[in-house]
Amino acid sequence: MRATEDTAMAEDRRGLLTDREREILLAGGEDVSEKYYSVVVSRVRNKIGIVDDDLEALEQHDTLAEELRDVVCETDDE
Repeated sequence: MRATEDTAMAEDRRGLLTDREREILLAGGEDVSEKYYSVVVSRVRNKIGIVDDDLEALEQHDTLAEELRDVVCETDDE
């Protein structure tokens, strides 16, 4: 694989949630069982914990930690 293909693949990766997890959460779990919704919520909580761990590494870069905070903490009135 060439470097440009590697870059394109890396940029196409998802963020914190899968498309399906996002759909389920946006719908408030209406289209899945209560048990499965709980599984999704638990899975997302685990991912949030991993992001918290990743923050230490991001803080070693000049701007990445602040960029993450800007995106996560953005308010509607900005």
